[in-house]
Amino acid sequence: MQRTILRSKNQIALASAILIATAFISAVILKNEMVAEVALIIASIIGAVPIAIQAYSALRVKVISIDLLVTIAVTGAFLIRNFEESAVVTFLFLFGNYLEQRTLNKTRSAIKELTEMAPESAFKLMDDGEFEEVDVYEVDVGDILLVKTGAKIPVDGRVISGEGSINEASITGESLPVAKELGSAVYAGTILDNGTIQIEADRVGEDTTFGKIIELVEEAQDSKSEAERFIDRFAKYYTPAVLLMSILVWAFSRDLELAITILVLGCPGALVIGVPVSHVAGIGNGARHGILLKGSEVISGFSSLDTMVFDKTGTLTVGNPTVADKVYYGDDTQTALSYLASVERESDHPLAKAVLEEIGQVTLVEVKDTEVVKGGGILANLNGDRVVVGNVALTENEGIPISPEARTDIARFEEEGNSLVLASVNGQLKILFGIRDQLRPGVEDDLKRLKALGVKNLIMLSGDNQGTVNAISRNLSLNEAHGNMLPEDKAAFVKDLIEEKKQIVAFVGDGVNDSPSLALAHIGIAMGSGTDVAIETSDVVLMNSDFSRLPHALGLTKATAFNMKQNIFIAVGVVLFLLLAVFFSQWMNMSIGMLLHEASILAVILNGMRLLRYRLN
Repeated sequence: MQRTILRSKNQIALASAILIATAFISAVILKNEMVAEVALIIASIIGAVPIAIQAYSALRVKVISIDLLVTIAVTGAFLIRNFEESAVVTFLFLFGNYLEQRTLNKTRSAIKELTEMAPESAFKLMDDGEFEEVDVYEVDVGDILLVKTGAKIPVDGRVISGEGSINEASITGESLPVAKELGSAVYAGTILDNGTIQIEADRVGEDTTFGKIIELVEEAQDSKSEAERFIDRFAKYYTPAVLLMSILVWAFSRDLELAITILVLGCPGALVIGVPVSHVAGIGNGARHGILLKGSEVISGFSSLDTMVFDKTGTLTVGNPTVADKVYYGDDTQTALSYLASVERESDHPLAKAVLEEIGQVTLVEVKDTEVVKGGGILANLNGDRVVVGNVALTENEGIPISPEARTDIARFEEEGNSLVLASVNGQLKILFGIRDQLRPGVEDDLKRLKALGVKNLIMLSGDNQGTVNAISRNLSLNEAHGNMLPEDKAAFVKDLIEEKKQIVAFVGDGVNDSPSLALAHIGIAMGSGTDVAIETSDVVLMNSDFSRLPHALGLTKATAFNMKQNIFIAVGVVLFLLLAVFFSQWMNMSIGMLLHEASILAVILNGMRLLRYRLN
């Protein structure tokens, strides 16, 4: 019975409104006081029942809720035969609950939209060689799936046949189509705008990038910030305090109507709802724009940061370096190139890819006794020859002589902003490559926008040589730039900023090599392209590694934090105004107070919902 009544609250509110309207017409137009009084009594009783049930449920878990205050107030008004106020108060309270639920559902629209984007079926290659439509949960890793124009990609996978363009807005927030061909990665929930492709499933169900995004946004919207936890604790003690104040007022004044009016006016509804609605709306806006914020604690920290530290490769730069300059030393260059290509095939470093693209097709040699020197390069044996591939520091540490000519070349390459790869064979320097990565398009403007939003210090940390770092720093007008840094050096630098310089620090990296720094910083921001590592190791994920989302993310968190403060001010201000009005004015009564109280709740909800439309100018 209780569940049925609570599920019917909206219908009860409607019935109460009809009864109150009937009472008004009977009293004012028809001059029939008896019908008016009966209608108000019925409206008071049916309206009070769901409120009383909620109050009783809260008392069972030892919580004095707002519902209890309203129940006592309505009961008191009913006992003193103030049926008009008891009916109006119950209607306004139920109608306020309806408006709260309706508007809060809108703030959670990001989750709803994401869920609706989730694919439900897939065309799976069966044993008979035909494609058959099956439920998406029947797809396993390794299955071959057919996707036609206009269909949703059902799983994460890679293209094994065909080509087309895909709308990846559900993953990146960017609706521009992305061309896909043989070997391209595709993500669940994205839409094939044109073409026909076959894909092999790599990740299915909740393990897909899309599934993880939904899970992350749900967890973020359900999490509570320190401000919300404080307000919950405040309401826990504040509500009994209002009840006690009401009892004391009645004890000293013997004015029951004044006492029950205080119960209604002192309800902290807007205070309790104001911060969560801002939080949920802010996270929803971020999700729509390809920005995943892991909870409201992130919003608090991100909005107040004063220092932002960047990794270079793949963050400020595109992450696709190419060989810009090269010099060969000594004889037998072809053998040295063959050795270099063979060694670089063993590495997944971006510079290795650039080297292999430059060398092209050569005879490869079996690599033996490989030793990776962290932050330095690779040592290996090939055909009995000792090969060293890496930076200047590794070359010098291995005792390989660098001629004055080579040092001049190295200085020139560094001054031009190149990263260096040196290859030596049997203690002799043979190859010097200068590799440059291009800056991300628009990154200079994005950094200016970050400064305009209040970031005082923009710092770059890189494993590249200082010359390369300085060249990029000059182009981007950074406050500081430090090169030749290993992952542990970056982590130590971030730790020093936090502990010694007392700065609030965000670190922006790729979520893999920079995980120690991402974890140490107050806010870790991953240029993730939706990868598992990026999602799991950071506080903020910029989907598809879109750097231009970063200013929007910072502006959004600042707007959200300010919106929370506005809602707290509105809520506290209205309660103080109502309590002062009841003591120092003649016009304030329970009905007017409840109307203003519910209006304040609606005001903080609508104020929070403005964040759904937030865009950085």
